[in-house]
Amino acid sequence: MAHAKPRLSPFLLGEKHRSPEKRDIAPTLPDLLGQAPLRMDANTHARMTRGKLQPEARIDLHGLTLAEAHPELIRFILNAHSAGLRLVLVITGKGKRRDDTGPIPQRMGALRHQVPQWLHLPPLGPAVLQVSEAHLKHGGGGAYYVYLRRR
Repeated sequence: MAHAKPRLSPFLLGEKHRSPEKRDIAPTLPDLLGQAPLRMDANTHARMTRGKLQPEARIDLHGLTLAEAHPELIRFILNAHSAGLRLVLVITGKGKRRDDTGPIPQRMGALRHQVPQWLHLPPLGPAVLQVSEAHLKHGGGGAYYVYLRRR
């Protein structure tokens, strides 16, 4: 039984592989937040993301563990919503680069990745209208603008 030889494109020894597309399995966090549908006024959102609106309250979760940060975030958001606030700033920090010794890559910044999920789940989901990454003057990638619904 004769085997057909596979056809290979010509190449030179030591040449780099040319792949037409970059394969990125997980989109970045700003990409995920940017793909979310806009549920608030477009002009207000544009002013907010440009840093023109001042947050009415802020919480700094930087340095807390996930177990400590979750109840603090719930308390803060629900109190701000009941007080009638609309725009709050949640500071998470960007996270630390850790030694990646295992076969599974680890994301940088556990709080930074977990907070947007918490904000869309109960009991916070009904109070939150929009979550966006903060402007550089309010913390950039290490903070989120949370726009709350009216009471």
